Amino acid sequence: MADVSFERKRTLSREEANVWLAALAKGFADGGEVKLPVGGGGVVALRLPETVQAEFEVEITGDEVEVELEFTWSLRG
Repeated sequence: MADVSFERKRTLSREEANVWLAALAKGFADGGEVKLPVGGGGVVALRLPETVQAEFEVEITGDEVEVELEFTWSLRG
């Protein structure tokens, strides 16, 4: 079980999805902290390391497309 977990599922416009992706991209490009908007004016702040494990998956089932982009890293430096 995770020490801390946050999950939010909602329908986004392309513009809103872009805000999430742009925030992540800026965090990786600039280094340091990234603040991800979670709606209602809230944010989740994360410190990004120099290297991460990455997983990219595309799954098409019938008329539904699922794209998953997952980053994992250790907090132990």
